[in-house]
Amino acid sequence: MRYLLVGLGNIGAKRQALLGERCVATVDPFNAAADYAEPQACDPDRYDAAVLAVPDEAKLELLDYFLGLGKHALVEKPLLFPDRESAERRVAAARARGVIWYTSYNHRYEPLIVALKRWLDAERIGRLYHGRFYYGNGTVGNVVGTWRDAGLGVVGDLGSHLLDLAGFLLGVRGTAFVPWTLERHETRSYDHAILGSADGQLVLEMSYLCWKNSFAVELFGERGSLHLHGLPKWGPSELILRERVFPSGVPRETRETASGPDRTWERDLVHFEALAAAPEASAENDWWISHTLRAMAAT
Repeated sequence: MRYLLVGLGNIGAKRQALLGERCVATVDPFNAAADYAEPQACDPDRYDAAVLAVPDEAKLELLDYFLGLGKHALVEKPLLFPDRESAERRVAAARARGVIWYTSYNHRYEPLIVALKRWLDAERIGRLYHGRFYYGNGTVGNVVGTWRDAGLGVVGDLGSHLLDLAGFLLGVRGTAFVPWTLERHETRSYDHAILGSADGQLVLEMSYLCWKNSFAVELFGERGSLHLHGLPKWGPSELILRERVFPSGVPRETRETASGPDRTWERDLVHFEALAAAPEASAENDWWISHTLRAMAAT
């Protein structure tokens, strides 16, 4: 598959390196290194799909353009729809052209996320009682004054990943989440937030104010618990399964570790191309995350 890369910033550069010669051209109105300032300048016959690594407000117009050309689109997260009709209209346009869009949430392909889902699917911890997801970094100083310092801030950026993982791992897509804490310490947008599911079972916390990068998933169930800490891109990460001893006692532990280069972007691209051949799209997941984040914006 041949690609047109739209957006040559930090994420765009990662995509360009991954695609190699399959990236036939780049588009960016603000980066002189790009081949074109606008996508219309590139002959559509040169590519089969577009990668949209652009600010949120530009995504829907670009998506409409590429769907109209009959091109697949890989969209960097999140893709936010103003309402359900807007999502359904684009689903119809994609189906009419026999193409898809796919919104990328690359953390699904972390090796220990894959292992965690395997253990969940095998019901190793039984019925879930409660869980916590945390994603934090110390990038607030890089966000201030940029396009990211608008709208929902860290909620749209890191929070969308956590929502996606909650839906992917636990099957809670469609569950309502409400803001417990929405804070602005150093930015105009939110730089720290805590969201809770309406039933209080799940807590999602995200922060630009975590001075050492941190990622954690902790899930507690009737027969044990799962504890994931770290991401390989930052160093060694670990997943622990603790199996409950009845009536009480020190749990039996099974551990898995992961380290090395970040391969999630490569695996994500393979998944996109498999969906394009199906074809299947990420519309329902996008709409659930959109609806949840729009509710935060109205708070």
